[in-house]
Amino acid sequence: MCGIVGYVGKRNSQNILIDGLKKLEYRGYDSAGVAVYTTEGLQIKKSKGRLAVLESKLVEAPLSGNIGIGHTRWATHGKPSDVNSHPHTDNSSKFSVVHNGIIENYIALKEELMEQGHVFVSETDTEVISHLIASLYEGDIVKAVQQAVTRMRGAFALGVLTEYEPEKLVAVRLSSPLIIGVGEGENFIGSDIPAILEHTRNVYILNDGEMALLTKDDVTLMTLEGNFISRELFHVDWDIITAEKAGFDHFMLKEIHEQPKAYRDTMGARIDASGTKVLLPEVGMTREQVADIRNVHIVACGTAYHAGLVGKSVIETLARLPVEADVASEYRYRSPIITPQTLVIVVSQSGETADTLAALREAKRNGARVLAITNVVGSSVAREADDVIVTWAGPEIAVASTKAYTSQLIAFYLLGLYLAQTLETVEAGYVAEVLAAMQELPKQVEEVLAQAESIREVAEQIAKHHNLFFIGRGLDYATALEGSLKLKEISYIHSEAYAAGELKHGTLALIEDGIPVIALATQDALFEKTVSNIKEMKARGAQVYGIHMTGNDELAKAVDETFAIPQTHQLLAPALSVVPLQLLSYYASLALGHDVDKPRNLAKSVTVE
Repeated sequence: MCGIVGYVGKRNSQNILIDGLKKLEYRGYDSAGVAVYTTEGLQIKKSKGRLAVLESKLVEAPLSGNIGIGHTRWATHGKPSDVNSHPHTDNSSKFSVVHNGIIENYIALKEELMEQGHVFVSETDTEVISHLIASLYEGDIVKAVQQAVTRMRGAFALGVLTEYEPEKLVAVRLSSPLIIGVGEGENFIGSDIPAILEHTRNVYILNDGEMALLTKDDVTLMTLEGNFISRELFHVDWDIITAEKAGFDHFMLKEIHEQPKAYRDTMGARIDASGTKVLLPEVGMTREQVADIRNVHIVACGTAYHAGLVGKSVIETLARLPVEADVASEYRYRSPIITPQTLVIVVSQSGETADTLAALREAKRNGARVLAITNVVGSSVAREADDVIVTWAGPEIAVASTKAYTSQLIAFYLLGLYLAQTLETVEAGYVAEVLAAMQELPKQVEEVLAQAESIREVAEQIAKHHNLFFIGRGLDYATALEGSLKLKEISYIHSEAYAAGELKHGTLALIEDGIPVIALATQDALFEKTVSNIKEMKARGAQVYGIHMTGNDELAKAVDETFAIPQTHQLLAPALSVVPLQLLSYYASLALGHDVDKPRNLAKSVTVE
């Protein structure tokens, strides 16, 4: 995944493709490439690294032609490298594909194609698509693509070229954004509007399950089944900065709204077709090695540490292993007891966090197996760990982490279930129950996001205060910590999160008339005790805003206002309850006039101790 561009027209496509890719650099990438139909046939140039590396190759050996596709890659399957870069082709080099998304069943398709004699050169899921289309081609590229997508499971946006029909460009969307730009005597595709905005402001926005056939003079929209679609053009009146944010005011808000996709992508191929079992082929531990684990250490910083606190509870509950969660900057200096039977899980969005890397190396020196959860395939953490679970959240631009954090939660749920099914500490039916609930989360996040206006109203009230408290018990306490950090990061309001049961041990002295308190009460087993703590705060004048699950309306009797998240499995509540807290922080910062995406004194990746 990351950025797609495509062009068909009268101009030299190479220049337009490179220009479009530059407009998509804000999305983040680790490699880039283009495919152009030339007088010598379909030609591909691609390389690891920045666009400047690709440009230098094209200066030395330019590609001249009027139709082409380009891609900036954010690695998911296979490390960043020249060969893993897009575009990908088949063995004949007659078909070329660029792809954003995840092909969940690519291993099965690859094995089938290899039996037919296809030879693969990359580690990617995308290469399977070019081979699959080539195997199905019988003179009509549209039909071959349609047949191919019926065989593919997952999320994808595709740009497809074939040397056999050099005047045609095919585009497909399923759960991954893609737009069509319409010009005069030329047409474009792009994963985002900025890619084509310099050339046209008239676009078709493809919906899921739709595709398009582009020639220089025409655009034909159709369903994946081949039914033609009539649609009015959308005229873009945004400036380039707004376009980069897909119409959202800030990258943070855009990334909050991208969480349903990030959930789907991170679960993706890691749940089997029956929906009853976790598949983690990237975790190379044998059953005997899993059984040999005596304790688990989770090590991370900041937001990733809060994900680790949820992971601690998930692994202990499901796999019945003792787990410690540590702040990475403290881990090395407390002389942790690490043995070869210790599994150390390091969590880092960037994979370059200095303290987390130091902890990883300390664990390795002491003989522990290290498993990394990261959002960047080729990062230092990913390279040095024994096993890696990549969170497929895609690049995150805003400094305050949102979709990267919640994708880490999904990774922990998958890992906890994987360990549990390997150790047989829970019934298979229970695993299936949790997985079914997990697959409902993307839709449920969308339901939460639909209620953003009511959260904005609360945020604007909170923004008038200088101090705030978050409380919760169990998993709600971990979410309270993350909610509090998010508010501090971008609104600069002083905020503290407490385990609700700790209030009477000193914190109640800080409660005064009118002070806002965010109380999370999503855990049924702890609900009554949390309500008791809330009443203690109300008795001292606090203004309490409660978060609970739908169907449990008792909280409304104890607080001033409530916000309900959809009903889900108790373990999964943090993946929903944090979303209103993200929005709360965003709107509070907005109300105070702060720079939401770039809060003062903070950096996206902390690469020094």
